[in-house]
Amino acid sequence: MMYSPLDQFKIAPLISCIFLGIDLSITNFLIASLLAFFILRSYVFFIKSKTNSFFLIPQGWQNLIEKMYSVTAQSTSTISVGGEKYLPFLSVVFIFILINNLIGLVPYSFTTTSYITLTFFMSSSIFVGVNIIGFQKHGLDFFSIFLPPKMGFFLALLLVPVEFVSHIAKPISLGVRLFINLMAGHTLLKVIVGFSWKMLLVENLTAIMFIFPLIVLVILMFLELGVALIQAYVFLTLTCIYLNDSEALH
Repeated sequence: MMYSPLDQFKIAPLISCIFLGIDLSITNFLIASLLAFFILRSYVFFIKSKTNSFFLIPQGWQNLIEKMYSVTAQSTSTISVGGEKYLPFLSVVFIFILINNLIGLVPYSFTTTSYITLTFFMSSSIFVGVNIIGFQKHGLDFFSIFLPPKMGFFLALLLVPVEFVSHIAKPISLGVRLFINLMAGHTLLKVIVGFSWKMLLVENLTAIMFIFPLIVLVILMFLELGVALIQAYVFLTLTCIYLNDSEALH
């Protein structure tokens, strides 16, 4: 039983298992992650099996696939040089985050993207990969991203540290943005649910008033669904921007 709105973010062991001093327990975080991975793999295998069944006019499942593709392709177009080669990777990132966000909207489930360990691991991994791509393509010229073109010496002394700090802050802002938005939305939903339940337990006509927070809860659920979609898209878009910086520098 949860007594605090923040209890929903606790990683709880469902099956405890400690082997040689190592905790190998099956937790709600692990179950949610495996479920997201299974859905993602099923989506990929479904597309592969249906490759020869696409219609000129989209129907049913093909509409969903093309919508997902168009969202990723539109973001990939922001990469001015060689963006097509990143399309498979960006599609997986977008769909993985979206699936985890949507799983978190299911009652009694666990939102893995509201846990900063996962979001920061993803953002820092992308940040490392982006820098590797930049160095492989441009060598030491990659450092020119810290120095805007046609900049004077004394002004450069001021701007280079600022650009460097801004560059280092990218994985932090990318991971924290996703974590904060999902955590705040789910906390608000839990507060409204608890408030509605307390009003329902009142033993007089005041209990009828619970319908108002319940209406607010339904509205917030739709808003949270929008947040789940938007945050996955924002993560995708910012990743494309960082890739564009590595590919085209300025």
